[in-house]
Amino acid sequence: MAETVNALHKAELIYARPAWPSVTEVEFATMNWVHWWNHDHIHDSLNYRTPVEIENAYHQTHESSPALA
Repeated sequence: MAETVNALHKAELIYARPAWPSVTEVEFATMNWVHWWNHDHIHDSLNYRTPVEIENAYHQTHESSPALA
C-alpha cells in the first residue's frame, strides 16, 4: 500500500513538473499533497469518502455511545 501512495505522489506531484527550483519547494509541495491526501482525497477503499468523513463518523458514533464502567 505504501508503494502505491509513493508512486501516486511521484506521478501526481513530482514528475508533473519538469523541474523544481529547490528542495524546499519539493518539501512544501509534498507537505501540501500529503495534507490533501489525508483530508480531502476521496478514497475508493473508504467507499468514496474522505478520511476526515470517516474520522468524523467514528467520533460521532463513539461520543454518543455510553461509556463502559
